[in-house]
Amino acid sequence: MKILTHGFEITYDKSIQGNIPLLLIHGFPLDRTLWAEQIRGLDAHVIAPDLRGFGESAFGESATPSDAVTIDTYADDLHALLDTLNLQNVVVAGLSMGGYIALAVYRKYPQTVRGLILANTKAGADSAEGKKGRDDNAALAREKGAAAVGEKMMPKMLTPKTATERPWLSAAVSAMMARQSVNGVVAALMAMRDRPDSTPMLAQISVPTLIITGAEDTLIPPKESEAMREGIRGSKLVVIPNVAHLSNVEQPDAFNRAVNDFLKSL
Repeated sequence: MKILTHGFEITYDKSIQGNIPLLLIHGFPLDRTLWAEQIRGLDAHVIAPDLRGFGESAFGESATPSDAVTIDTYADDLHALLDTLNLQNVVVAGLSMGGYIALAVYRKYPQTVRGLILANTKAGADSAEGKKGRDDNAALAREKGAAAVGEKMMPKMLTPKTATERPWLSAAVSAMMARQSVNGVVAALMAMRDRPDSTPMLAQISVPTLIITGAEDTLIPPKESEAMREGIRGSKLVVIPNVAHLSNVEQPDAFNRAVNDFLKSL
């Protein structure tokens, strides 16, 4: 589905299999199809959009330079989408970059958020080394396209076992990354590079929070999830075994079970 909001067209999928509104925010460099198994398997009123510049969502005003897009920009876009759809008291879930955005949504619009789900993500800002990696990937995207960035990231997305035993899944993830726009990829890299440190905010989070990670996630290791659990009072951590960065893709049944149990607890 498509809807014009915040000055540009956002594409989203939805599924109404429950009463609780659930916003699913995809990671980088991916799109809403990341959540295919969740749209089918979660007991919620699911909204899964493409972020600006990803999937089938527009990038926004063509005059807007990519370095003007921030994590807060994405949060503002999603708040406008929820407002347009007349959805309030929403559980906000994000994976990886989507988790950075989910934290920004809570910081900016706490009255909208009923609960948080933070998957394979972290609260801290990029280190100097991490910032250089963002710049290097942006240069790679400009020179060789989004597919080159996806190829570089692919070994950390799924476990080697999954990549070997389920090559079709690796192919699907690779294709998802390769089809993203260069403008969208570069904008997101700059937004992640310059995002603020959300660690000081963790103690202020007062809504129920579920943290999910993969035991074999090397891109954002489980220790980052443990740090968020320690920082967010009353939060719950679920570590899914034999899973790397895309926990919802690699073990969708375990991921969905954790989310559905969390939603029931609300």
